[in-house]
Amino acid sequence: MPRAVIPLTDVKIKNSKSTDKSYKLFDGGGLYLEVTPGGGKLWRMKANSHGKETRLSFGSYPAVSLADARKKRQAVQERKSQGVDVVEELRIEKVKQKMGGTTFEEVARDWHKNKENMWQRKTALIAMQRLEADVFPFIGKIEIKKVSGPVLLQCLRKIEERGALEQAKRIGQICSAIFDYGVAVGVCENNPFPSLRAALKARASGHHGAITVEQLPEFIRELKLNDARMYLQTKILIWLMLLSFVRTSELIETPWSEIDFEKKQWIIPWQRMKMGKKKFNPRKIDHHVNLPTQAWDLLNELKRYTGNRTYLFVNGRDPRRPVSNGAILAALKRMGYQNEMTGHGFRSLAMGVLKEKLGYRHDVVNRQLAHISGDAYGEAYDRAQFIEERKKMMQDYADYIYSIYNAVTVHM
Repeated sequence: MPRAVIPLTDVKIKNSKSTDKSYKLFDGGGLYLEVTPGGGKLWRMKANSHGKETRLSFGSYPAVSLADARKKRQAVQERKSQGVDVVEELRIEKVKQKMGGTTFEEVARDWHKNKENMWQRKTALIAMQRLEADVFPFIGKIEIKKVSGPVLLQCLRKIEERGALEQAKRIGQICSAIFDYGVAVGVCENNPFPSLRAALKARASGHHGAITVEQLPEFIRELKLNDARMYLQTKILIWLMLLSFVRTSELIETPWSEIDFEKKQWIIPWQRMKMGKKKFNPRKIDHHVNLPTQAWDLLNELKRYTGNRTYLFVNGRDPRRPVSNGAILAALKRMGYQNEMTGHGFRSLAMGVLKEKLGYRHDVVNRQLAHISGDAYGEAYDRAQFIEERKKMMQDYADYIYSIYNAVTVHM
C-alpha cells in the first residue's frame, strides 16, 4: 500500500535548503517541488503519455505559489478524467505556438519556411503562389487534422474543373508533403492524399501532347505566373510558339536573315519547310507566317539580345548553333505541362481556337499551318495563300490570346 503523502506548506517550502544533489518534496496527486543544487525550486507533476511516465513543468516557486501549483494539478487531473493525453496536448500547444497555429495554411507556411532554403527561389515562389491561389481559399482555415480525404479531393476537383489536370496532380503532391510534415510535428495523424490518387482524373494520352481549347486559360495563367522567372529567350520562344504555331524546328532554326522588320514579314523558305524537305516531289512554296503585332514586339525585344547572332534562339553551349527542342519541353515541364503539352501541341491548340472560338474557315487555318490541300485543284488555288485573310486571322488570334492573358489573375 503506497505511503501517505503529507501535503506541503509554504513554511516547509521556504525552509527547504539546496544540497549537492536535487531532491523532491511531494504534495500528493503526482505534484512535487524539485529543489536543485543551485537553489531553484521547480514545480513538477508526474504524468503518463503513450504508456510512458514523464513529467509536466508548472514553473518555479515563489513565482508560482503552492496554491497555483495545486490548481494546475487539478486542471490536469480533470483533463485526464476526460480521457485527454495532457502531455501530448501540451506538446502540440507548444508546436502550435512555435508555428503560429495548426490550420492547414499555418502548417503549410511553416512547412514552406522549413523547405525554402533547400529550393531554388523560383521553386519556392511558385509552390507558395499555387497554394495561395488554389488551396488556401478552400481549406486554409480548417485545422489540418480535420482536412479529410473527401475535403482535399473537393479542393483538387475545383482545379480539375478548369481543365488543369496536371496542376491538380502537382498541387496534390504539394499538399501531400504538407500533411507528411504535419504528421512529423504531431499536428495531424495521417496524410489523406495517397488514397486520392485513383480518384484524380488522368490526362488522356495521345501522340503529341496538346492542351484543349478549354485548358487554354489555365495554360496562359501558368505562363503568366512563370513569365518573370523565365529566361528572356525562353519566354519569347514559348510566346512565339503560341502566337505563330509554326512547327518547332521552323521556329528554333530561324535565322535573323528571314526576319524583315521594315516590311513586317517573316517568310520561311520552302527548303526549311517539312514538305520542302521531301526527297521526292518537294513542295517548293515559301511559307508566309503573318505575325501579329504582339509577335513583332517580342522579336524587337529579342533582337537586342541575340540580334548579333545567326539564329533568333541561341544555343547556350554553342552560340553558333540554334537552341534545341529540349528548351521548349523543359520550359513546359517547369510550368507543370510535362507530357501534357509539346511544341507540336501549339498547332493543334491554334486550330481549335481559330475554328471553335473565332469561326475561321478550315481552308484558311489549314494554309496557315502549311498543310497541303486535299483536293485535286487545291494546290493551284492554294497559291493565292489567302494572305490578307490570314493576316487578319493571326491578329484576331493574338488579340484573343492576350485578352485571356489580361483577364487571368495570379498571386505575385
